[in-house]
Amino acid sequence: MARGVALRCCNGRKSSTLLSISIAKVSLSFSPKTLFASFPIQPRRQNFSRLFCNLSSVPNTVNEKKYKEVFNRRMAMAGLKPHHRIALGVSGGPDSMALCVLTAKWKTEGLSGVSKTDGFIDGLVAVVVDHGLRQESRDEAELVCSRVSDMGIRCEIARCDWVNGRPKQGHLQEAARDMRYQMISNVCFRQQIGVLLIAHHADDQAELFILRLSRGSGVLGLAGTSFASEIFSQDLELDVKHMKNRSILLVRPLLDLWKEDMYKICQWGRQDWVEDPTNLSQLYVRNRIRTSIGNLQSDTFKSELQAVISECRRTRSFVDKVCTDLINQTVSVTDKGYAVLDLERLNPTEVKDICLSKYLTAVLQFISQRQRPIRGNTLKLLLNYIRAIPCRTSLTAAGCYLSPAPGSKGTKVIVSCFLDISLPSKTEILNICLNEARKRPTSDDFGQIISAAKTFSDQNRVSDVQFLDAASESVLSKARELNLLSESTYTTIGLLQRDETNRFITKKENNKSVDESEDHGTNVASSSDKVHLLPGRDLYLMNRLLIRWDLSSHQCDEARCGKCPVRTATTMEVRHMVESDWLYLAELSRSSSRDHSTSSSHKALRSLKSIPAAARRSFLVLVNHCGLLLSVPAIGFSYCPCLQASTVFLPRVPLGGGFSSFL
Repeated sequence: MARGVALRCCNGRKSSTLLSISIAKVSLSFSPKTLFASFPIQPRRQNFSRLFCNLSSVPNTVNEKKYKEVFNRRMAMAGLKPHHRIALGVSGGPDSMALCVLTAKWKTEGLSGVSKTDGFIDGLVAVVVDHGLRQESRDEAELVCSRVSDMGIRCEIARCDWVNGRPKQGHLQEAARDMRYQMISNVCFRQQIGVLLIAHHADDQAELFILRLSRGSGVLGLAGTSFASEIFSQDLELDVKHMKNRSILLVRPLLDLWKEDMYKICQWGRQDWVEDPTNLSQLYVRNRIRTSIGNLQSDTFKSELQAVISECRRTRSFVDKVCTDLINQTVSVTDKGYAVLDLERLNPTEVKDICLSKYLTAVLQFISQRQRPIRGNTLKLLLNYIRAIPCRTSLTAAGCYLSPAPGSKGTKVIVSCFLDISLPSKTEILNICLNEARKRPTSDDFGQIISAAKTFSDQNRVSDVQFLDAASESVLSKARELNLLSESTYTTIGLLQRDETNRFITKKENNKSVDESEDHGTNVASSSDKVHLLPGRDLYLMNRLLIRWDLSSHQCDEARCGKCPVRTATTMEVRHMVESDWLYLAELSRSSSRDHSTSSSHKALRSLKSIPAAARRSFLVLVNHCGLLLSVPAIGFSYCPCLQASTVFLPRVPLGGGFSSFL
């Protein structure tokens, strides 16, 4: 079988002779995915549910030069050079193994002359995630790790620990994906790697397009996943030098290639891969869409669908640029954690809905640090509010409170985080050690990579986009008008959309009664819960505020007689500011004494005058075990000179969400 397909199980045994002969008779123009779907295959070893396969020879159809050029161009677009430290997300499937092949060749053949140490390519690490959801996953991860190591790529296995139990079946793929990114990110931060490559390709974009179309996504959602974007750790990975959360640049360099190309690249690199039978399960929406597209794919269908997606991405790039410019021109962020919008400069009545929506979403997500999309009636309410100039009313939406800025006559709006008196949940509280963070080295490479990627992206921005005014339901019609879609492709995509939409609606109706009967608790701790902070420690709350306190070298009069409420405190309670706190400051300021608390309250009240009540409620305060207000660090109040306290507005995700490119 010199030119045939040889399937080997992980124990090295060949599959049945009948199967081998049958596959050998099939033209190599078909993808192995199709072959595996046609012939049910059971692995020889029962402890593996995934099939480890390889193709024994390189077909003549592999165009090595083409694949190298496509990959090298994408890496340059991301600002990457062979000497940069890079991580690879590897599952062992044909996509990620193809990514390993191309990245290894790009590294070793680069102009920088990347060398090898102990047989491994310098600056390249693959991460295999063992989700631990199947009994055999540990052995499979180790086998994939071994095969990647044989390619000269250092490999690390990250094992998941499902603290809250195994995710439910309906959310399994989503939960596994989120956990996968978290585990890989942790490895990157630990090893000081700033770039992560993921093997998403054109087929993934096509599936996502149909999925989002069936869910009613707009043009921005139909643009699919970004080519490059910053991702931020769920826990604070503090860059003390710049006082910001560390990030990783996630790059998808295979978006110009299709699934069939992945198999050919593996064949060219003579690499085995994994076929996971669960990817054929019709229980999962992505699998259903993948099967439907695979059953009708032709070169015409693929090229036309790709043209529509590309136009959506061009529109997304245009909108992102407009949004970035508006933010730079009209948004001022204070060190106290709220933003001021200049409505005169914004001129919202002249900004298209799609751009203004993106702008408002970016600002509100930043202030609240809730990375949830804003849709429907909430978004309409915000658009109407921001276009009513001069602004005379207040609005609560998406975790934020919008109100006219004092003294602006309605030409400026303050956006502050909206909170009640309840404390954040424990999942939003993180004890960190700044001293440990200071020991972590920082590299200028990441900044240079982002700068180069931004430059390339800015140079390739477009101003002539076609879908700027297209609603979700009219994207396909608009594409047909522009001759991006033929009548047959238009009809086919419409059928796929309707089929999955009907499935989605039926599923929602079936789950409605279950959802209504369940008692959904909130993720906010009750007011009876208390958060305490020890002296000299740092506490990070709600993904946005860092607070600490310690004893100073000064001593008040009460300290000398052992009655100082600060000196006697071994810990302090942290909570949000409430109305009674500023009333207490007012009472202190009227005191006839000239002690520290009186003068400090005077200064604090002057600061409070320019800050709306809603913004004040997002401030953190320190109180002792008796409830005595000892400090409001944001406005400089301290009860006595014995106390040193500070808060820093330190958002986990920056304004605008960090760099992203949809080229």
